[in-house]
Amino acid sequence: MLYERELNEECGVFGIWGHEHAAQLTYYGLHSMQHRGQEGAGIATTDQENVHFHKGLGLVNDVFDEQTFDQLPGRSAIGHVRYATYGENNYANVQPLVFRSQTDTLSLAHNGNLVNAHALRHQLEAQGSIFQTTSDTEVIAHLIKRGGSLQFKEKVKHALSMLKGAYAFVMLTEDQLLVAQDPHGIRPLSIGRLGDAYVVASETCAFDLIGATYERSVEPGEMLVIDDDGISSEKVSSAGERAMCSMEYIYFSRPDSNIEDINVHSARKRLGKQLAGEAPIEADVVTGVPDSSISAAIGYAESSGIPYELGLIKNRYVGRTFIQPSQELREQGVRMKLAPVHGIVKDKRVVMVDDSIVRGTTSRRIVNMLREAGAKEVHVRISSPPIKHPCFYGIDTSSESELIASELSVDEICETIGADSLEFLSVNGMTDAVGRDSSQSQCGQCLACFTGKYPTEIYPGTKLPHEKELVSSGGVL
Repeated sequence: MLYERELNEECGVFGIWGHEHAAQLTYYGLHSMQHRGQEGAGIATTDQENVHFHKGLGLVNDVFDEQTFDQLPGRSAIGHVRYATYGENNYANVQPLVFRSQTDTLSLAHNGNLVNAHALRHQLEAQGSIFQTTSDTEVIAHLIKRGGSLQFKEKVKHALSMLKGAYAFVMLTEDQLLVAQDPHGIRPLSIGRLGDAYVVASETCAFDLIGATYERSVEPGEMLVIDDDGISSEKVSSAGERAMCSMEYIYFSRPDSNIEDINVHSARKRLGKQLAGEAPIEADVVTGVPDSSISAAIGYAESSGIPYELGLIKNRYVGRTFIQPSQELREQGVRMKLAPVHGIVKDKRVVMVDDSIVRGTTSRRIVNMLREAGAKEVHVRISSPPIKHPCFYGIDTSSESELIASELSVDEICETIGADSLEFLSVNGMTDAVGRDSSQSQCGQCLACFTGKYPTEIYPGTKLPHEKELVSSGGVL
């Protein structure tokens, strides 16, 4: 049984209305969210008469250069960084997607996954629609265009009302920026101000980079319309129970971002402290797996009294590691990205804190590296519950048969990864530590990958990542 892949990042969206350097600020905003997607990037702008765009495969720095911005005039823009999987990373699927008609132009970017996209696409094709991409994002453009003689805002509201699943949309026309959040608020989306300009982003770290001030999160089921007259808010649908993705706090978001007024670094430290209380162990040093687990490791060390040490170093200059033809070379690929600090772990009982175990391969390789560096014992502590169920909302987790915690017990996983002991954080401990609204039955978080209880209906035909029929903006549908 092989568990080759670990979690892959979400996508990130950015939008700005009313700034003379819209394209450049969008570039910086996307750069700050590069961790959410490294496969492609794009920017679309409007000069009030035309929509211009540029996109490409690769990192933000690879896609844009100084000359690019001469092709992106205007005071308003949207942008996107994208993660994709399994050979579906092609130019056509890179966002923002741009659709031109005889009357207007629409550009849109999306973070999330539509669980009814398969059914909607089938229906639209039966009615004559021809799709140009394999992205579920394109579905909404067809739904909007079928709104007939309605005003554009009403067309968008009607189209959004037909979507099920997770979505955070930014949409740009010649004279408007529209922002929309799904009824459960599964994906993060915030709005801020930069002087007289309005800014929207998946993460607040983008605001910090460009000097914008955070105002609030976009509410579940809310649509914002921003133009030269200002900003207006409308409810597209009744808000369901809040279900922010738990992995945003645990893994995806940057530590300096805030999600609905909860700082990610602080939340991760609390996760580590809770973990220390639930799963204590006698040891000499605590270390975290860079980068997302460092905060939890610090929290574990503070609560347990065991010193925190930098026992693992991440090489920040490694690009993508291609699949190698032998097990030996695959092991070498991990060593290119992570290296143990021999002087810290040699002859020590090490607590290795990580944020999750998805398929187990990476954990096993890191445990082996620590042992080869001289660690006497390696005790693995995970700052999330076991991931037992696939995600349908944009995260690249596959079928239950490929999630190690759905196949094996904790003791069996411990043996598989070669650790001396292994403990996961409890579900209640996780939600308490994050600190969201405890008045809601799920504390305002989506727990589906841990509990199998999904906040939305999962429609027939919804595809998992490995099934490859449709590509989501944040994974494969």
